[in-house]
Amino acid sequence: MGWSLARGIILLPGMALGFIPFAIIWLTRNTKFAASLASSHQVIFWIAIFVAGIAFVLIIRTVSLFLEIGKGTPAPWDPPKKIVVLGPYRYMRNPMITGALLVLLAESLFFQSWPIVAWTLLFFVGNMIYFPLVEEKGLQRRFGEDYAVYCKNVPRWIPRLKSWQPEGKNQPQ
Repeated sequence: MGWSLARGIILLPGMALGFIPFAIIWLTRNTKFAASLASSHQVIFWIAIFVAGIAFVLIIRTVSLFLEIGKGTPAPWDPPKKIVVLGPYRYMRNPMITGALLVLLAESLFFQSWPIVAWTLLFFVGNMIYFPLVEEKGLQRRFGEDYAVYCKNVPRWIPRLKSWQPEGKNQPQ
């Protein structure tokens, strides 16, 4: 599972959170949209650090749950074998993508880059389309009624205020 996870991190979030923002910064240099690093004397710098901290905690927690509970990785070629309904997954169905969006938000603040803001919005819209059309259908096939019950109780993007607690022994743990 080590190489599968490493490959998944390099290819998927590595592209969306690293390569594409770097390419945006490089392509927009010497334009009116050029990135400008926030200084530690600016409030926006500290907001970016705070948002990035939340994002990384969320990402590390969700990936850990996929490995430990789900017995798989976030990569589509090695998905979790068991449904994960713990931690942040009790508040929203897509906390890993929320973490990625927060990383992009932090990057856009840190680099003071409107083109990265645009990439963040495009990334979110792409996921808003992909999840209901592809990802959730696959999860429904793999996890059946447990996933259907989960979807009825936990929102896709906007977190619940209170943690969802599955009931009954046939419910996901």
